[in-house]
Amino acid sequence: MKCPFCGNEKSRVIDTREMTHGIRRRRECQSCKQRYTTHERVAPINLMIIKTDGRREEFDRDKLFIGIASACAKRPVPTETVENMVNTIESELYSLGRSEVSSQFVGERVMARLLKLDDVAYVRFASVYRRFADIDTLAEEIRQLKEQKERQKVLEHQLRLAI
Repeated sequence: MKCPFCGNEKSRVIDTREMTHGIRRRRECQSCKQRYTTHERVAPINLMIIKTDGRREEFDRDKLFIGIASACAKRPVPTETVENMVNTIESELYSLGRSEVSSQFVGERVMARLLKLDDVAYVRFASVYRRFADIDTLAEEIRQLKEQKERQKVLEHQLRLAI
């Protein structure tokens, strides 16, 4: 492991913690004494994503993170929440035990989580993912989202009254 500050290859591990998606290590460079954190996780099998046009592309965790983070830009969504979402989706994909998964499957997983997290992030992601043909199609998606949210509020209110 090279020190990100001075490039020295000698470091000592100060702290190791197991996390749900790997191991977190706190290290100290033996040369410059700077401390930094590394995250280690098992390299999973190669997972291929089948795009809508039939192309196959290797699953790229960073690409998934960037897509979700872009949808959440300038929204009150912590980076840690985005990271957890990516970890959960990635785990779901690998737990399927398949070597290929459609991009639609991945997109629907992201959409379902963004819908619960932030309406604006959901619409932003949907506008790219679903490639709305025109403003009317986008407006229809927003109208359906509003109706769904209203139904959810009514159900929650009825549930509270029942308790």
